[in-house]
Amino acid sequence: MGDISKIEYLGNYIDGRFLVPETVDDEWQIKSPADLKDLVFEAKSSNGHVDQACLAARAAFHKWAHTPFSERANYLWRLKEIFAAHAEPWAQIISRETGKPLWEAKNEVATMINKIDITLNHSMKLVAEDKVAGALPGVDGFIRYKPRGVMAVIGPFNFPGHLPNGHIIPALACGNTVVFKPSDKTPATGQFMAELYQKAELPAGVFNLVQGLGEVGKRLATSEYVDGILFTGSYEVGLKIKQDTIHHFGKILALEMGGKNATIIWDDADLQKATYETLIGSFLSAGQRCSCTSRVLVHKRVRDQFLDNFYAAAKKLTIGHWRDNPFMGPLIAADAVEKYLRFQEIAKREGAESLMRGKSLALNHEGYYVTPSINLVPKFDPKSVYQKSEIFGPNVAVYTVDDFEEAMTINNSTGFGLVLALFSKDRNLYERALIDAKVGLLNWNRTTNGASSRLPFGGMGKSGNDRPSAHFAVQYCTVPVASLEDQLPFDNTKLMPGITFEYK
Repeated sequence: MGDISKIEYLGNYIDGRFLVPETVDDEWQIKSPADLKDLVFEAKSSNGHVDQACLAARAAFHKWAHTPFSERANYLWRLKEIFAAHAEPWAQIISRETGKPLWEAKNEVATMINKIDITLNHSMKLVAEDKVAGALPGVDGFIRYKPRGVMAVIGPFNFPGHLPNGHIIPALACGNTVVFKPSDKTPATGQFMAELYQKAELPAGVFNLVQGLGEVGKRLATSEYVDGILFTGSYEVGLKIKQDTIHHFGKILALEMGGKNATIIWDDADLQKATYETLIGSFLSAGQRCSCTSRVLVHKRVRDQFLDNFYAAAKKLTIGHWRDNPFMGPLIAADAVEKYLRFQEIAKREGAESLMRGKSLALNHEGYYVTPSINLVPKFDPKSVYQKSEIFGPNVAVYTVDDFEEAMTINNSTGFGLVLALFSKDRNLYERALIDAKVGLLNWNRTTNGASSRLPFGGMGKSGNDRPSAHFAVQYCTVPVASLEDQLPFDNTKLMPGITFEYK
């Protein structure tokens, strides 16, 4: 299975080389959530390295921005080769740090490799030059896109490679330079990414990495040398970034935040498919996805049949160490387990009935394992803490409905607005939901989980700030420039009224 010894800390990656900080502001250990005896990494951070990395990115920006796209693309094609050649060890590092099963980590790495293809061959068309003939009488117009500058990418723990990669590749392809801060829960994954960038020999300063806790993230977001902040994480942290940068009017913020996603199962649905897809939506990645299903709104005529099958299938899900390739691994940390269990009590206190109780699970490897949980909600309550909070664990609340307007009201009640799944054969319901559901993604007869990099990914309300990523990431990585290009000689017969113009 490869080397599982402690990964050597190399330092922050700044201006093309790894630098171990002379002054250390924070130190912390990463133990695998799948096996607390597995010491993965010992990280250090330096607040002073933030400005150093940003200045390196700023110094590299001018030349990188003026590098023809074809040359930038060649660097990224080389990077793709490096990613592919190191896919196995990278997936293992992801599994060790997050606890996710190895099969899932391998899928994550494959998605990162494919992102380079999709960006260069598909998404860049969104920012291609466009000529508008006769934009004004006798004058052609052009729409072109230029890079913004230094982009700070702040990554999450749940997809520590894929999600920041979804910002970084478009930013670099468009001519920006990058300073990446991985989650403090997954620094080894971030360091390995920097090693691969070094192997790809991108120009010094184009890609930089700084490790750190919350203070490093704040310094990066508020740095005067940063032109944009590309963030994936919780609503609370995204809101704090927005508050900290409220006077930084020149910075673009692309905030990809949480979800409290619903699945609607109507009485005409293919129940076998709906049950399987909802199982995946609810419990994949131990519920640690912003797109996970946390609420199921099932029509009363098929409620019991759905519940019987959903419960039976959930009981059979395998949970275990990442090397054993189970369906579910552990939660990321002790505080995540505490929150998950606490919400079981909150649900009970607010009147929900426990169909399957979530609890800590003791396995051969000591880790942060929990069992899935299913709660039956007897009545929709928009003020309920349980019903509107993102838990980020393998919990699902089941509601009984028979009116589609009621289902829309429940879906729209949490303040989040990422994704909704609808299982029904009735296209009219789907088209109603396209308008009425306050979400950025709507799936028809498919789970909430899983998205295509060839489509935009972003939500409404507390789930985002109208800067969708994935296919649309190139749009927030660029500034549109409109030009009027007049190639005609001066015509003194077309002077504006009231002007006497004599040129000598």
